[in-house]
Parts: sequence; C-alpha cells; structure tokens
Amino acid sequence: MLFLARMDVQFPPHLDAGEVARLQSLEKEYSRTLQQDGRLTAIWRVVGEYANYSIFEVASNDELHQILSSFPMYPYMRIKVTPLAKHPNSLL
Repeated sequence: MLFLARMDVQFPPHLDAGEVARLQSLEKEYSRTLQQDGRLTAIWRVVGEYANYSIFEVASNDELHQILSSFPMYPYMRIKVTPLAKHPNSLL
C-alpha cells in the first residue's frame, strides 16, 4: 500500500535548542532506517516551511500508524496522510 504523508513540525517555544538538536539527530537516524528498508520510498522538503512530503510503502494502515507514531519528533508533528492508488494514465 502506498501513502503520501505531509508532516509539519512545530516545536514549542519553551523547548531548548539542545533538545531540538537531539530530536533532529534521532529523526535523521530513524528516517535513514526507514529508507534503507524500503518503507520510506521518497522524501521532499516543502520550500520555506519546516515540513516534508513523504511516500511510504507499507503492508497496512496499522503499519503506517506504527511508523509515524515512532518518529522521535512525533509529539511536535501535524501529519496528513493520503492513501494512493495507481492512476490509469501513469506510464510508471
């Protein structure tokens, strides 16, 4: 199953810079693992925002939920998920 996820991050003002840096490092590692095992197939930044669009290929809604809720920055994310289906005009 393919899913498009938009993830917007907003840290609260009281979170210190050291904690933000720690979370960003953990996030990078987790994202790398997901990419290497093929579940996170693509990721793009949204220009001018602390946000991204990602494509996930997973077996179920439950698997995607587990992946998303395991992101280290999950408590500071707003996530919108869109299930994807192959378009009949696609050449890919």
